[in-house]
Amino acid sequence: MGVSTSGPEKGISVVTVDFPPVNALPVQGWYDLADAVRAAGRDREIRCVVLTAAGRGFNAGVDIKELQRDAGTHRALIGANRGCYEAFAAVYECEVPVVAAVHGFCLGGGIGLVGNADAIVASDDATFGLPELDRGALGAATHLARLVPQHLMRTLYYTSRTATAAELQAHGSVWKVVPREELPTAALELAREIARKDGHLLRLAKAAINGIDPVDVRRSYRFEQGFTFEAGLSGTAGRVRDTFGKEA
Repeated sequence: MGVSTSGPEKGISVVTVDFPPVNALPVQGWYDLADAVRAAGRDREIRCVVLTAAGRGFNAGVDIKELQRDAGTHRALIGANRGCYEAFAAVYECEVPVVAAVHGFCLGGGIGLVGNADAIVASDDATFGLPELDRGALGAATHLARLVPQHLMRTLYYTSRTATAAELQAHGSVWKVVPREELPTAALELAREIARKDGHLLRLAKAAINGIDPVDVRRSYRFEQGFTFEAGLSGTAGRVRDTFGKEA
């Protein structure tokens, strides 16, 4: 359980997240993920990182139960905010391209991870969304906006609905959709194609593409996080969060 790194073949590093039962990450988990991705990117032998997950789904976001246990001090809320910021930034700033291999649900913080990745390969059962308004939170609209057009992003955000991998592929944000059992192979195939390029040139290309990005994703997401914290301080987040898991 936790975050692990493996090297299935030369030039490729696979970072795997495993926090049963649904990959809802605790505060430390976000920091561990950030450390693993940054370490892989710093390795001069690595030319592509594959970000994947074990279990039922890719990512269910922040561990809501951890926030509920620490409602009085806001330490967990602050930690989750900072941990998510570090993990998302680590994916975006990774020195080499990052391929996200997504299966099952990709929710909340999962959108922050894939929205900062360089490419997405998904299984045909993958769904993407931000249930933040149902969980007493805000954030990651910055990253959902990198996956779907503006008005669809807003509608998905306000309704907490999800989009399928096929729908995202139609919008051009998912590279390939495959049966679930073929996902690891498909992700490695893309990573292998990327890793055939010159390593130094790939690193320059990643820095150049980030440099021309029209939106500063780090600053944009940090702005959103201010409203998340405001919702927590006002008591609104706690009130909504207390209904989590109690729906009829």
